[in-house]
Amino acid sequence: MSQSMARPTGLRSWATSRLFAAVILLDLAVCKGFVEDLNESFKDNRKDDIWLVDFYAPWCGHCKKLEPIWNEVGLEMKSIGSPVKVGKMDATSYSSIASEFGVRGYPTIKLLKGDLAYNYRGPRTKDDIIEFAHRVSGALIRPLPSQQMFDHVQKRHRVFFVYIGGESPLKEKYIDAASELIVYTYFFSASEDVVPEYVTLKEMPAVLVFKDNTYFVYDEYEDGDLSSWISRERFQNYLTMDGFLLYELGDTGKLVAIAVIDEKNTSLEHTRLKSVVQEVARDFRDHFHRNFQFGHMDGNDYINTLLMDELTVPTIVVLNTSNQQYFLLDRHIKDSSDMVQFINSILDGTVPAQGGDSILQRLKRIMFDAKSTIVSIFKSSPLLGCFLFGLPLGVISIMCYGIYTADTEGGYIEERYEVSKSEMENQEQIEERKEQESISGESLEPAMQEPKDVLEKKKD
Repeated sequence: MSQSMARPTGLRSWATSRLFAAVILLDLAVCKGFVEDLNESFKDNRKDDIWLVDFYAPWCGHCKKLEPIWNEVGLEMKSIGSPVKVGKMDATSYSSIASEFGVRGYPTIKLLKGDLAYNYRGPRTKDDIIEFAHRVSGALIRPLPSQQMFDHVQKRHRVFFVYIGGESPLKEKYIDAASELIVYTYFFSASEDVVPEYVTLKEMPAVLVFKDNTYFVYDEYEDGDLSSWISRERFQNYLTMDGFLLYELGDTGKLVAIAVIDEKNTSLEHTRLKSVVQEVARDFRDHFHRNFQFGHMDGNDYINTLLMDELTVPTIVVLNTSNQQYFLLDRHIKDSSDMVQFINSILDGTVPAQGGDSILQRLKRIMFDAKSTIVSIFKSSPLLGCFLFGLPLGVISIMCYGIYTADTEGGYIEERYEVSKSEMENQEQIEERKEQESISGESLEPAMQEPKDVLEKKKD
């Protein structure tokens, strides 16, 4: 009876697994149906619509990893009724079109709107890509007609910029900056009576950035170029850092103060250093927001690669990502006041900078990268590492051995030839000697016989 009951149970589990697999395949097929495969006709037909395009290569591993995410993007954009069409193009098959759009790596994501092409440089997640498409496909500068709309935007966006005022040269600069930086953040315009009551403006027109539950006003004399100021202020004051974000922060010119911790470690020291950096970022925002960015990073692997050194976790490091310099702690950080003193010491030059982009550091970087590559290859695949590095070494060893043995045999032959030659000369000398002795012997024999004949004659 138990066997008869087990059989239906096994059949049910088998049927369930088969159904589940069929559902997954159906979902994949549905998602792929909303992503168009583009060909050479795309060049002539694209200007009628707004397109979000993934330029890929069939052999690219990152492209294969992006493919399921890209299919989800196509499904989401279709389901919400977005005017943006989602497509993909094999850049190796249509290389002329890809090069026309400035594709230099794979995958490359671009939003094409009329004659304009916007590069996507954010994280390759579904939500971030869709957010980029909504932001860039819409109006360059979006009006805020009411306080309710302003409150809605403030709740939805962590960082956004607002121009307040009428027509002016500052607005023209604001439009130019927005056309360049719309790929990163949102730009709005509003009248003075729309902004919250806590906003105070010394003069009009003005450009403001709203973030971290507060706002900052652009000052042309202190902040310089408007586009540069927007590029610096488009980040929140405190961030969870990763490699991609540090790369983006390199364009801001700010120093980045990072608490390097292990988030899985709940010990007091790890949480305390993170809290100290958060406190300084919050309480001393007005003092340091022009020069410093704050955050924390989980683990020290990326930092070690950046610094070419081994940092002890937890610790605090200050990076200058624009020139690869860094500052290490010169004191024990007990509280936020110690952290503030450390930052002020960096600003006044008391704490020496390490690293940099000098020729010596670049050579050190080349050697470090080569070593890291070799170690990573051997760690991930020892057999592959042995093949990649053992085979060339073996060939070089055989060549060196061949050259060495060739020289040795040549020397031996030459030496043997010289010995043979000397032996022949000696043999010739011996033969000459023998000939001389034979000749001298024949001449002496008659001379020695002559006295005997003389004696015989005398006897007679």
